[in-house]
Amino acid sequence: MKLTDVMSALSDPIRVGLVRILADGIERGWGELRAPVAKSTLSHHLKTLRAAGVTRTREEGTRCFVRLRRDDLDSRFPGLVEAVLEAAVPDPAISASAVTMEAGL
Repeated sequence: MKLTDVMSALSDPIRVGLVRILADGIERGWGELRAPVAKSTLSHHLKTLRAAGVTRTREEGTRCFVRLRRDDLDSRFPGLVEAVLEAAVPDPAISASAVTMEAGL
């Protein structure tokens, strides 16, 4: 995991919004994530975060689940995630589905 790769991945507001959602430590299915982009574009953003080491993806059957690698990021780059989240302006169009949030999954 290189700082330049992580910063590049976090240079897009959609990806920062996804990190904001995942910052609570809850693993979410890709289908539970909502963003104001096409599904193929959302998939590209998730792939970019994974390639940079920001997230970890787990496959279960035909479903994929994503989780923020918060502990890894905090140990390698202390304070980075917090600084990005504090500086980012929340975008209400980027969210997790209401079912996931209500169920606490």
